Amino acid sequence: MASFRPSPNLAHLKASETVAISNEAKRRKAAGEDVLDLGVGEPDFDTPTAVAEAGIAAIRAGRTRYAPNTGTVELRTAMAGAMSRMSGGRVVDPDRLVISNGSKQSLFNACFALFGPGDKVLIPSPAWVSYPQIVHLCRAEPVMVPGDPEWGLKVSVADLERHRDAATKGLILCSPCNPTGAVYTAKEIAAISAWAREHGIWLISDEIYRRIHYGAGPAPSLLDLDDAALERAVVIYGASKAYAMTGWRIGGAYAPAELVRSMAALQSHTTTGANQPAMWAATVAFSDPSVDHDVERMVAAFRRRRDYLVARFQDQAPGIEYIEPHGAFYLFFRVDALMPGGGPGGTAFAERLMREEGLATVPGAAFGDDRWLRLSYSVSDLELEAATDRLMRFIGRLGEGTS
Repeated sequence: MASFRPSPNLAHLKASETVAISNEAKRRKAAGEDVLDLGVGEPDFDTPTAVAEAGIAAIRAGRTRYAPNTGTVELRTAMAGAMSRMSGGRVVDPDRLVISNGSKQSLFNACFALFGPGDKVLIPSPAWVSYPQIVHLCRAEPVMVPGDPEWGLKVSVADLERHRDAATKGLILCSPCNPTGAVYTAKEIAAISAWAREHGIWLISDEIYRRIHYGAGPAPSLLDLDDAALERAVVIYGASKAYAMTGWRIGGAYAPAELVRSMAALQSHTTTGANQPAMWAATVAFSDPSVDHDVERMVAAFRRRRDYLVARFQDQAPGIEYIEPHGAFYLFFRVDALMPGGGPGGTAFAERLMREEGLATVPGAAFGDDRWLRLSYSVSDLELEAATDRLMRFIGRLGEGTS
């Protein structure tokens, strides 16, 4: 058999570490091992009943054929309405939305339409595993911009400016942030937006966690700014996280009309849009007031779990540095000081934690900094308590210098 040689398109491609860890945890569970999984980045709740019933009804009504490439009018209208309500009623034009198979495809469409060989794209680090991989697939160069631990690992305009050069064409910003749970304030977003406009840089704002915010209302957004802020910007949103619809694969990109046409043309030659039943379900997610109550209930549960986890760290591991989560459902904490020799240690920490305690987490290396570890508190209260017991027991043994 002839050996396989990947094309140059895949020269930098690596499989998703978070998906790999989730698959490994599932494999161990299926084999009968006692494993608790704090690595997965999805809500533990069922999809709201009204949403699930809408998907079933769509199938029964025969809505199973090709749908419009950019999404049904009903879904684009519903998503635009939801985005408008979150930003005080600003006008969000449904015709400037492209619906895709999850927000990951929305991100890919935007990057592929905007960037190419010779371009550089700034990515605040630590960052979600797929951002640099998507930029590489566009034959552009991801430039990781380290965040400041004293500032929740967020970046400032000064940080971005230090990494900018003539080849810089884009910036991907995520708030609330995966993996840290940090949230950029309205003032910080406005400053970054103004800087990007000044230098002709396209700003892609990934706001998939916007509703999972522990402050007042949704997290601050690019959509809260004036129209000028959106002239060279893409806002990514979707159903996966806040609506517990990860498997339905519905995301969207809101962008200027000319870019929308390019993304739509690209999508017409890849997936030809999202599947019909999922779009009808998502239409209900974004428009049914009863679903808003379900989202509020889920966010309240995430807040309660966040508070529990932070309290355990403060009480039982007071010397460990962590980023206080103001959104999403992750805790990002530093482990290098706990490891023998004081090296980066996140990968070794995660491997030993899985081996010795049966607890799955994600090392910071997956996000660009192996001094840290990410855990997800999107599990039941009982499972979180049991998992935290195992984590604290393991940390205690490391502190005592025992295995």
